[in-house]
Amino acid sequence: MTSRTTDPIDAGRPDGWWRSAVVYQIYPRSFQDSDGDGIGDIPGITRRIDYLADLGVDVLWLSPVYRSPQVDNGYDISDYQDIDPEFGTLADLDALIAAAHERGIKLVMDLVVNHTSDQHPWFVESRDPASAKRDWYIWRPARPGFEPGTPGAEPDRSPAAFAPSAWAYDPTSREYYFALFSAGQPDLNWENPDVRQAVYAMMRWWIDRGIDGFRMDVINLISKPAELTGAAPLDPDGDQLRLRVTNGPRLHEFLQEMNRETGLDEHNLVTVGEMPGSTVETAVLTTDPDRHELNMVFTFEHVRMDRGPGSRLWDFADVPLSALKGNLAHWQDGLADVGWNSLYFDNHDQPRAVSRFGDDSPEHRVNSAKTLGTVLHLHKGTPYVYQGEELGMTNAPLTEIGQYRDISALNVHAAALAAGVPEGEALRFLAARSRDHARTPMQWDAGAHAGFTTGTPWLALNPNYDTINADAARRDPDSVFAHFRKLIALRHESAAVQEGRFQLLLPDHEQLWAFTRSLGDETMLVLANCSSSPVTVPAEGLPDVTGAELLLGTHAAGDAGELAPWESRILRLR
Repeated sequence: MTSRTTDPIDAGRPDGWWRSAVVYQIYPRSFQDSDGDGIGDIPGITRRIDYLADLGVDVLWLSPVYRSPQVDNGYDISDYQDIDPEFGTLADLDALIAAAHERGIKLVMDLVVNHTSDQHPWFVESRDPASAKRDWYIWRPARPGFEPGTPGAEPDRSPAAFAPSAWAYDPTSREYYFALFSAGQPDLNWENPDVRQAVYAMMRWWIDRGIDGFRMDVINLISKPAELTGAAPLDPDGDQLRLRVTNGPRLHEFLQEMNRETGLDEHNLVTVGEMPGSTVETAVLTTDPDRHELNMVFTFEHVRMDRGPGSRLWDFADVPLSALKGNLAHWQDGLADVGWNSLYFDNHDQPRAVSRFGDDSPEHRVNSAKTLGTVLHLHKGTPYVYQGEELGMTNAPLTEIGQYRDISALNVHAAALAAGVPEGEALRFLAARSRDHARTPMQWDAGAHAGFTTGTPWLALNPNYDTINADAARRDPDSVFAHFRKLIALRHESAAVQEGRFQLLLPDHEQLWAFTRSLGDETMLVLANCSSSPVTVPAEGLPDVTGAELLLGTHAAGDAGELAPWESRILRLR
């Protein structure tokens, strides 16, 4: 294991630099393979660095590349200070950091410290009840009156995210450990100060290596409720721990300590916390710069609006446009004066945005991908582009359970069948919402395996790569890629896009997404038809556009009073 120290203060990170930045998320396994094993890797990312520079993004966020058994595609880490051989070496990562920095691009690592792998040395040692690390994880005896390891002996009845129980049995100590996601991902006990100091030391090691920040996985789960800290008894008949672990009593204390101990603010590193179940009020506390916690959080509200009523994971519902834009406006208004928004439709845990929120038919895919990009990037906050989003990549045509690889998809399918749901209904849900859609390999060209690998891809390619690919997009001046380049350039150039006040217009209109961004004497108006039918622009409820300058549009100039299907315009008002 080698090390490399740089001076983070001199790494080109002025105060608040991330407020004008655009982040590009890379799912390394699916981005670019360099050695023919069918799995994307770090040298492959370096090979494509000029593509990312051409797009104009400021930051690369790498999903986990640490050493891992890959139970959850790298979100189960067995060594925080080494690279999994599937992805390369530390030297490869150093080369990527250097190549990115040479092009003015910063690099953010995924920080997964709510849990580790069950193969991490910390947990292996913790299995011994006499070990000093026993208390680094959350252990409990079997349910009273039950033989440890037998059905029903779990300490309570709470389910895990990817398994029937949040308690995994350890035959070595004949006790159970808490694992909110899966048995291969035991939760760390953040109440133990030794755990926290070990995490901070690891973070400092990465900062010294030259990275520019952290995306923090489910970071609002690190402070556990009283039943898990020992401050209150655990109810053997309780089943709500999965719902009670968010935003625990010491969350803000831990985040402030982390910031202080690692110098996150001191070194102007960018930090974004994945915080499922959080509200605007929690986000304000977390991102208030005077509190020295995080720069921004990922909200989940807008990507959970299409869940059906009740708790069945395989139910989903249509979302009216008024509800979607109203939710984003709620976050814009809530963080208008204190804190900061992150902006996303796509990531590695979501289906493809153009298939989910747009229209991925051949007729409307390009313009709906452009228009979704327009409305997102013109909100106030830091936009995140997920690999392939800038191409308008779509959900894959998956029809059989054998085509899915994601642990979540397989778990939902099994749970649905166990509940008596017909196979067709379960597959219909997965076809629309599975995370596998985001993880099909990047579509670089129309050649063999889309230019992703010379071997057999770890996950089947979307067959539409012959027409939807980076090579074709970069040669087409009217492509989704070209539009995203212009959106990113506009953000870099315009103070109004970076810092302007947001105001939602026509909130109840079910086709038109309209809002203004205002700063000083400058006002921009965004008009977006988020439907597959033409829409007449209302005569009332919008500012006067006489003499307005069209900064960017999806269509050639046409009738000012009507928008074509999935047409959007960014206007500078006079």
